[in-house]
Amino acid sequence: MAAYPAGGTENIILLTDSYKVTHHFQYPDNTSTVCSYFESRGGKFPSTVFFGLQYLLKRFLCGPVVTKEKIKEAKELYEAHFSQDVFNEEGWNYILEHHKGYLPMRIKAVPEGTVVPVKNVLFTVENTDPKCFWLTNYFETLLVQAWYPMTVATNSRFMKEIIAKCLDETADSLLGLPFKLHDFGFRGSTSVEAAGIGGAAHLVNFKGTDTIAGICMARNYYHCPVAGFSIPAAEHSTITTWGRNGEYEAFKNMLTKFPTGIIAVVSDSYDLWNACEHVWGEQLKELVVSREESGGTLVVRPDSGHPPDIVVKVLDILGQKFGTSTNTKGFKMLPSYLRVIQGDGISYETLGAILDNMKKHGWSSENLTFGSGGALLQRLDRDTQKCAYKCSYAIIDGKEVNVFKQPITDLGKKSKKGRLTLEYQDGKLATVEEGKGDPKKDILVTVYENGKLLRDYTFDEVRQNAEIDLVKKKSPAN
Repeated sequence: MAAYPAGGTENIILLTDSYKVTHHFQYPDNTSTVCSYFESRGGKFPSTVFFGLQYLLKRFLCGPVVTKEKIKEAKELYEAHFSQDVFNEEGWNYILEHHKGYLPMRIKAVPEGTVVPVKNVLFTVENTDPKCFWLTNYFETLLVQAWYPMTVATNSRFMKEIIAKCLDETADSLLGLPFKLHDFGFRGSTSVEAAGIGGAAHLVNFKGTDTIAGICMARNYYHCPVAGFSIPAAEHSTITTWGRNGEYEAFKNMLTKFPTGIIAVVSDSYDLWNACEHVWGEQLKELVVSREESGGTLVVRPDSGHPPDIVVKVLDILGQKFGTSTNTKGFKMLPSYLRVIQGDGISYETLGAILDNMKKHGWSSENLTFGSGGALLQRLDRDTQKCAYKCSYAIIDGKEVNVFKQPITDLGKKSKKGRLTLEYQDGKLATVEEGKGDPKKDILVTVYENGKLLRDYTFDEVRQNAEIDLVKKKSPAN
């Protein structure tokens, strides 16, 4: 949590929108407190998984983050940027002198991993020094970036619910669920940092990933040594470099170089049907079957075509060649040493069609694992869950003021008023406005105050909070 040195985006004073640099001039005279809140106003999903604020706090806001060098750098940049003197040098020097560079703010938030219905407060922010009232919304820009990990975790969790429901209907157990959606999104992310944040957000719900940055983020900011796992897997280059006529040798090489454990082999470089029927199902059948002795598994990966049709046809061919059994739910199972992964075209919108077609053709969803990349980490934005940060309360001239907006052109953007609490009412979370809530019932926890982190969540805690209801019901503890 040590302060970062001055320098560009490591300078906390520069991590805001330009116009906010001028806002210290714009509040009413004698303003002493500004309190704002963050919420999901609606969007694609009816609830959100709150995750990622702890990363932002640890990464940017903890410790003595204001220094003389950073103030000097910011002053020079803002003078050039605005071509006039609008920088609040006096305010930042006050923080340096009176707070030793620690930010006089308090942030209360729902416990990370909590699933909260939309249109509810997720965290509140307020200044703790009356001379620093302008700080609260200065950091809106940075804190609103919690939208990204929150939205990835939400999207991933709703995909988990689809997979779990089908597993419950067609498989003997939910034991394989944590590895049923694998993260392929590193290369499609906008940056290494985004891959880390989004990759960790997915791991709130699953344990399969190829996005190493996500594992690092969970380790560095949530006390999890290894949050995700992977297996040896082929890509097209490691198959096609053997030549069109060398597919047999390429596949055999995978089986012999990794004789035990689970391996995945992309099989559509040329003729997927020939690969499944003749190469895997005849020429290499003995080697594939032999993996059963060590508990190993070959995972065949198609990577093109219309997924609902492709997956079923691959399963049908492999079933004909290697045989099938019937589970207790009456659905077909490949031998334990053989599975399929579909990693092309996988999103919240496409999962259902694939699983429904498998079910229609008598296949258990236990036979299939999914991989997702762009749709998992990248095909999202702040409006996916309509995330917003608004001022709700202020103290001006010593008087409490309930603050809100209510645009006549879009009442969906009406904001909340006054002091806010988040409480359970009839078993459901609800926001109580205008200071009318019961502080004893408020589930918002003070996580940050005056530059210090007060609540440090582990990844295990986050995962427990975010677990889907179906898994909870199936747990032996229940």
